[in-house]
Amino acid sequence: MTDLATHLAKLDRHLARFRDTGILNLIAGRDVAGEGWFETRSPVDESLIARVALGDARTVDAAAGAARAAFPDWAAMPGDRRRAILHRIADLIEARAEEIALCECWDTGQAWRFMSKAALRGAENFRFFADLAPGARDGKALPTPDHLNVTSRHPIGPVGVITPWNTPFMLSTWKIAPALAAGCTVVHKPAELSPLSARILAEICHEAGLPAGVLNLVNGFGEGAGKALTEHPDIKAIAFVGESRTGSMIMRQGADTLKRVHFELGGKNPVVVFDDADLDRALDAAIFMIYSLNGERCTSSSRLLVQDAIADRFHEMLVERVGNIRVGHPLDPETEVGPLIDRTHFGKVTGYVGIGQDEGATLAVGGTRVGEAGWFLRPTLFTDARPGMRIAQEEIFGPVLTSIRFRDEDEALRIANGVAYGLTGYVWTNDLTRALRFSDRLEAGMIWVNSENVRHLPTPFGGVKASGIGRDGGDWSFEFYMETKNVAFALGRHRIQRLGA
Repeated sequence: MTDLATHLAKLDRHLARFRDTGILNLIAGRDVAGEGWFETRSPVDESLIARVALGDARTVDAAAGAARAAFPDWAAMPGDRRRAILHRIADLIEARAEEIALCECWDTGQAWRFMSKAALRGAENFRFFADLAPGARDGKALPTPDHLNVTSRHPIGPVGVITPWNTPFMLSTWKIAPALAAGCTVVHKPAELSPLSARILAEICHEAGLPAGVLNLVNGFGEGAGKALTEHPDIKAIAFVGESRTGSMIMRQGADTLKRVHFELGGKNPVVVFDDADLDRALDAAIFMIYSLNGERCTSSSRLLVQDAIADRFHEMLVERVGNIRVGHPLDPETEVGPLIDRTHFGKVTGYVGIGQDEGATLAVGGTRVGEAGWFLRPTLFTDARPGMRIAQEEIFGPVLTSIRFRDEDEALRIANGVAYGLTGYVWTNDLTRALRFSDRLEAGMIWVNSENVRHLPTPFGGVKASGIGRDGGDWSFEFYMETKNVAFALGRHRIQRLGA
């Protein structure tokens, strides 16, 4: 196993090239400076990683123009040629997987044990959609006695992709790969807190032979580059991953140009453990889905709903396990939880620790800072919570689990559905009838029964209520990035009504 010192030495070599040039925008295949600079700093110790070119409305306008100019040829390119380019991108991602993982750990604070696999999952995303590219435009033949209807799909045009800071590389590939496979061109604005891996992805795409202007990178802030992108008339759709409140702002900003939107937003996801569940497996899954990735994931199981009959025993096991979770340097292979993304987010998450105590919940584990440098928080568990508490209603987006007891299935369902969100749900029971009944009534776009979150790329991914609009995955992605056209052919000389004859 590679040790921390080796990882740090390799990281230093990868970052060296950004120290002088900074992280530049990439527009029409060329490096482009911004209207100034901002900094990206590591949450490990607040050290400077690099300066980042600050994009604004003029930068976005140039990127949108490049995407518009590149669109006709890219959309007309045969699907098998697009497939070959996307496979080359996947090859290069795999070749640079260690570099991507090291940079992403340092830029986000996510632990190596998870980020070491993130780039490979990104390559898998590109391969999956590459293989769908040749058939992306395929439609249906829908005959009637008088007509033959023939449908086909066409790429919608240049699209904007706005991605978050928590697992940026992987989430970027979830959006960019299907957009490119569909024949769209892209302007990508990554989160300002973690721009490093987006630059690497843009370089990889350029090296793989993606034509200039097909993927453009603009760095900046939401109120500048982000707003300009969502309002730009040449951008036909916006794919966004992030907070629900920001999603609402994007809808307003895109209204005048009738933007199509796809949102993967927040969650306050329940893991419901009934008294007949396999408690050891349920415990493993509940812990993994809240404390992995530092709790900074939209699909985290941040609410534990546990049936009264087993609650005491389950909490006893939970307290012991949570207290043993290893907090440390994200590049240490032994680390399970690294630092939160920055000072502001650390303040938000720790603020909820105080809120939970003020509301009367029991702080069973954690809630304190680890060390004096960086933004490390000890994994936190609240028990004896009530459904109406803020810690049980609001997305904390950190390593904080809130446990609520329930008596029976009906109460569990009321608690589970009693929030603004509806992204995922996790149900643990050995009663198949109950599992079917409960999951059918649970308000969530994705539900796993007796399982942690396992992503299968052909399946739909997305939420309901304040958790999003639309679905990613398989053919559902193409429904967003493409328009459907119907052509009706008359069969024979059928009678046409005559007016004014």
